[in-house]
Formats: sequence, C-alpha cells, structure tokens
Amino acid sequence: MPETRTVATAGATITYDVRPGAGPALFLLGSPMEAAAFGTLAGHFGDRTVLTYDPRGAGRSPQAEPGAEADPAQHADDLQAVLESAALGPIDVFATSGGAVNALAWIGRHRPESVRTLVAHEPPVAQFLPDRDEVNAVCADIYATYRAKGEGAAMAKFIALVSQRGPLPAGYADAPGPDPAAFGLPDTDDGSRTNPLLGVNMRGCGRFEHDLDALRAAPTRIVLASGAASGAELAARGAETFAAAGGFEHVLLPGGHIGFLGGEHGQQGEPEAFAAALRDILAH
Repeated sequence: MPETRTVATAGATITYDVRPGAGPALFLLGSPMEAAAFGTLAGHFGDRTVLTYDPRGAGRSPQAEPGAEADPAQHADDLQAVLESAALGPIDVFATSGGAVNALAWIGRHRPESVRTLVAHEPPVAQFLPDRDEVNAVCADIYATYRAKGEGAAMAKFIALVSQRGPLPAGYADAPGPDPAAFGLPDTDDGSRTNPLLGVNMRGCGRFEHDLDALRAAPTRIVLASGAASGAELAARGAETFAAAGGFEHVLLPGGHIGFLGGEHGQQGEPEAFAAALRDILAH
C-alpha cells in the first residue's frame, strides 16, 4: 500500500504517494491528472519505488485560492518540493500531457541532480509549432468560454482541439465551437468553476516559454515521446517539434495520448506494452 504524505508549497498543499520497492525510484505524473490515474502503470513497476502526486488545484492538493490559475513555473516548484520531501535518491521521471510541460519546466528551472532521465510524453507545447499563435489563441478562447459559459461548452472546444490532426487552419479560434451534446457533455451552465484543466492550467500550459539552454545544461537525460497512434495531434506534434528544437531524443510509445491507462477514467490504452517500452527507454 502506498504511503501518503503532504508538503506545503507557495499557495498550495501538495499530496503525494510513495509505493516502496527496490532499485531507483520512478516518479509518474500528469497534470491535471491525479495520482490515481497511474495505478495500472505503477503496477508494472513493482520492482521499483514509485512516486505519484496530485498537482496543485486537483484532487487532494488544494490551493489557498481555489480555482486560481497556475503556470508551469509554479508546478515546477511544486515538483521540486515533492522531490526534496520524498528524499528517494536517484530517480527517473515519466511525465505525460500537462505534466510533461511542467516536468520540462522543472528540469530547466531547478536542474535537480537526482533526476536521471525524464521521459516527457506528449507535452502540448506550442512554442515550436508552426501554428503556435493559433494554438495559443484557441487555448485563450477555451478559457474565456469556460469562464463565460461553463464546463460543457469549453470542454467541447478542448476535445475538438486535441483531436485535430495537423496544423490548425487560420481563423480556427474564431470558428463556433462544437455542440457539447455531440460529446455527451451538458449544454447548460451549472455555475461551477472547479475544473482544474480548464480553470487552473488552460492558458499557461501551452504558451509557457521553455529555456532550451537550461534544459541542455541540466544533468538529466531528456527524452520526448509521442504516441504511436497519435499521428499529428497537437500533443504529439508538441513532443516532436520540442525534441527537434532542443536536440533531444524523440521516441514513439505504444498507443495514443492515453496509452498508459488501464481503465482509469474509463479509458483503456495499451499499458502492458507501454510499460515494457518505457522500461526499455529507462534502461538505456
């Protein structure tokens, strides 16, 4: 059973879990995806100590100001605090989606000596995309839609964005959003504004400017990964263009954006094949 601990950071209390094991520790993280999403993947690494956490504003990690926006720099400081609090010695990191954005910011900002390898899986980074301005405009529009119309309308736009393959056409951000009902989402606003993806992370995640020089100078080996089934979706393009811009390794992992899931959130990836591929990357 994992041991649950907390660490106080600026404006938040971060909850993390440690599953004891032998060998170098492995930190599995996402954002706003919580620790519970990594249960299946963690089970494939029972020979290692596994660290997971809930990012600020999600799950068991409340912020002092509920719903406040958080950028990758704040998440990076939280990750450093968790690393220091857990005190697990040499550690490898698998970070996915928004968590991969935050982990890249973390390595560039703090350059932790104990982090051996970071596998950054499908970070939705717009910085090096040819359509970066359009992507950032869409993210800003999704945030504005969330504030004005609620979760259903904003999430419909988000799903459409992350499902789009290839560069966004000019004017994409100005097009009317899809019908929320087409995705099984409510078309009415219940007034709540507690979604950490849309409210806490939406604007800051993709537009964050990463310091490639700092990342190249860090002691950590950095590997960017795309899903083999993701094609030219936004997050997969983010990984590929980031790797090319920084001169980092780029690999393909089984499945798509959720290739590591084993039923969490009602979604099924290819966790056994995914874990085997990840283990192989970390062994080199």
